[in-house]
Amino acid sequence: MAAPVSGSVVGPGGNAVGVAESTTGAVGPAGTGLHGGAARQAAYRYVPNAITVGRLFLAGLFFVLLNIHVGPHYFAAEMWVSFTVWLVAVFSDAVDGYLARAWHVESSFGRVVDPFVDKIMVAGAFVFFCSPAFLSAAVYGRFHAADIQQVTGVAPWMAVVIIAREFLVTGIRGLAESRGIDFRAAWSGKIKMIVQSTTVAIITGELALQAQHGFTRWLFLLTPLREFAIYLTVIITIFSALGYVMKAWRTIDA
Repeated sequence: MAAPVSGSVVGPGGNAVGVAESTTGAVGPAGTGLHGGAARQAAYRYVPNAITVGRLFLAGLFFVLLNIHVGPHYFAAEMWVSFTVWLVAVFSDAVDGYLARAWHVESSFGRVVDPFVDKIMVAGAFVFFCSPAFLSAAVYGRFHAADIQQVTGVAPWMAVVIIAREFLVTGIRGLAESRGIDFRAAWSGKIKMIVQSTTVAIITGELALQAQHGFTRWLFLLTPLREFAIYLTVIITIFSALGYVMKAWRTIDA
């Protein structure tokens, strides 16, 4: 940086006023540093990544809440807390991406960790939803596989579809980028994430209402909505995977 050159100008009444003038012609108050913008830029760089890491911890908290069941009297409260934690995590996903783009601080760390956290959140949620922790207590003791029901409405094969899609797309993207081909997330992938996140919120909220007295009258609306959201999630997940496969077919093997 060019060194500042002190000078003076004549103010009202003939008084001399000191200023600092750089050799590049910039004039400002004496002693003012010119590194403020760079310092803020360096600080801003870490904010989106910190939010992403925080979302990973929120995902862990969400899984813990889904896994612990203190008793039937506390189940509704556990699900409402889970519902809130999930919404905060989803909101933070939108915030960190927006800040990274708005502040022009996209990083390799964010490009890798952000989609990783998204995959952990969604795949983990569906794995827990089809786990024995959410089997209907009324049919659990019958020992007939055909009678066993998930109170979440999520079947194990649905979780397999979601996880398989993530493995497939990750493998395709790794192969494409190893050959120097830009294979960033498509709009179908963003829509898939929005639908999946909404479905998890619907399932968690419906579980809370199932266990909360006085709100069961709304289940005749929420249960069909939950079923629709679950199957819509599966369908969009499959179509999203097919879109990536077709893109890879056109670009990688071209």
